[in-house]
Amino acid sequence: MSTETEAALIVQVPRGGAVDRNWREDAVDFEGLPPSIASGQVIVERLDPGVDGGLEPPEAGEVVMSVLSPEAFTSEPDEVRAVIDGASPGEQALVILIEAAEYLREDELAVALDAANRSHRLVILRVIADA
Repeated sequence: MSTETEAALIVQVPRGGAVDRNWREDAVDFEGLPPSIASGQVIVERLDPGVDGGLEPPEAGEVVMSVLSPEAFTSEPDEVRAVIDGASPGEQALVILIEAAEYLREDELAVALDAANRSHRLVILRVIADA
């Protein structure tokens, strides 16, 4: 994992998974793609999945939160911000695991991006599997 980017938020998804497929379809016309991704504020990394089609938790980075789905960002935005704001100083990226997702909407990304923009550390959202 590299933190050599100007972006404060990176979203890691399984290559060929539901989120990847949906965003690729939306990217054809840029109309449905979340604006924070289209503008480059959020970087998307498509990672090769394991044999089960999902991603493992990362080997590097500090896992600070795990949520069942991305809807947790809009239903519990204060908790997301508190976890990022309360992280101890360090160099490794802060990682939030999303257990399953089919899509990540702009309002969900906005919560994580807002928290990441206030942090001195890179934040990674890692989608483990398809919903």
